[in-house]
Amino acid sequence: MSGTVVILLGAPGAGKGTQAVRLAEELALPHVSTGDLFRENLSRGTELGQKAKGYMSRGKLVPDELVIDMLFDRVGQSDCARGYLLDGFPRTTGQADTLGVRLSDEFGVIVIEIAVDDSTIVERITGRLSCKDGHVHHRTFSPPRAEGVCDMCGSELYQREDDTEVVVTKRLAEYDAQTAPLVAYYEEQGVLCTVDGRQAPDEVFEACKGCLGAEA
Repeated sequence: MSGTVVILLGAPGAGKGTQAVRLAEELALPHVSTGDLFRENLSRGTELGQKAKGYMSRGKLVPDELVIDMLFDRVGQSDCARGYLLDGFPRTTGQADTLGVRLSDEFGVIVIEIAVDDSTIVERITGRLSCKDGHVHHRTFSPPRAEGVCDMCGSELYQREDDTEVVVTKRLAEYDAQTAPLVAYYEEQGVLCTVDGRQAPDEVFEACKGCLGAEA
């Protein structure tokens, strides 16, 4: 094998995005987010982006094959020759099957699950307070010095609409139905490493590095 593909799994609010950035930097591998791929292809008006836009404008889901085409268009670039870190893909076992077929035998796969129970995630997300400049506080873990006022810029703090318990619970239900089965899928393949995401971010990072072994 000449490279490694690292796949991060974790429910919304598990801290996956934070760890993805740190691990990509640690491994000197590109951090490939499917959300970023969509935005880039749409903004550049690429052929793949135009196809995706056609589905989205009709209120339809973008087919897995088109998502995979976007992904492999990106990871076929020279900076991904040694491997890359995937964040946000695959989301279903069907996508995982397609990904497995398309991946070259030159790449080994390591899957890291950042596991956090639902109640902890609800507490994390519903306690978040944001300001107009994008700074974030937390009612429990990092409360502002003055109630309702951002420590960094002094503007008013508020709860984002998608940080309410109703929205968070719905997103967790969707994750449990669609993406959680990937844990068993990759465990059966012997490539899964599970990390306790309830720890402090630095401890989670060290545990993730432990999953990577000699790669880290």
